[in-house]
Amino acid sequence: MTVPSLPTIMVEPLVRAALLEDLGRAGDITTDAVVPSDARATTALVARKAGVVAGLDCAAIAFRLIEPALKIEILRPDGSAVTAGETIATIAGLTRGILSAERVALNFLCHLSGIASAAAAIVQSIKGHRTRLVCTRKTMPGLRALQKYAVRVGGGFNHRFGLDDGVLIKDNHVAAAGGLAAAVARARAAIGHLVKIELEVDTLQQLEEALLLKVDAVLLDNMSLDDLRRAVALVGGRLVTEASGRITPETAPAVAATGVDLLSSGWLTHSVTALDIGLDWR
Repeated sequence: MTVPSLPTIMVEPLVRAALLEDLGRAGDITTDAVVPSDARATTALVARKAGVVAGLDCAAIAFRLIEPALKIEILRPDGSAVTAGETIATIAGLTRGILSAERVALNFLCHLSGIASAAAAIVQSIKGHRTRLVCTRKTMPGLRALQKYAVRVGGGFNHRFGLDDGVLIKDNHVAAAGGLAAAVARARAAIGHLVKIELEVDTLQQLEEALLLKVDAVLLDNMSLDDLRRAVALVGGRLVTEASGRITPETAPAVAATGVDLLSSGWLTHSVTALDIGLDWR
């Protein structure tokens, strides 16, 4: 399934801010000193390792904000699985523009491709199970929309985008409210009819209480595989089950095999390794 690109109006301010940070107070003094103003070049974005591409719009915007006349040809669009040595796109035009935008373009492209690649690895590892992979709010400040987009490109799905998306009552909410029932009752009294309620539980005993409260979903936090299997059996399909805690390509298959509906992974957006992509001279 092709994931629609984010609207330029959402992406451009983030890329612009990154370029302004990089250009500092005097611009690219190295490139301006070394490269003649009329020099031209043809370059290529090349994958150094295999993975899934995401973030080409960010890279293209970075290049064009510096030099609008650059010609960019995308050969392997977002969502493409690439091998080491494969050309993703070519950029041709004034050399100064290419070099001044290079680092910011690669920062976005490598980071988002790393997220998409990691998401794809987990999705592949749980193939055959009905379980879906979802991300979390553990994102880098200011980059949430882009990081969650990259998860979708890799075949995953998004959890909440923000605190206003839905009610997720966690352990500290329960402690502050004085118990599961009190927390759920207060939430239900305060929200609109379209807002769903998810409740975090750490034990099977808490899950039994949650089932009586008729919430929409339960977050089974850091449970053992045996407890996850028991939890799924207890729920019996009455609500959505989500497992969280150290979900990686290595751990995901066993967790998915317990029968949970969702695997939520913060690792996808807070600790994933960037995909190595370079800008090569042609």
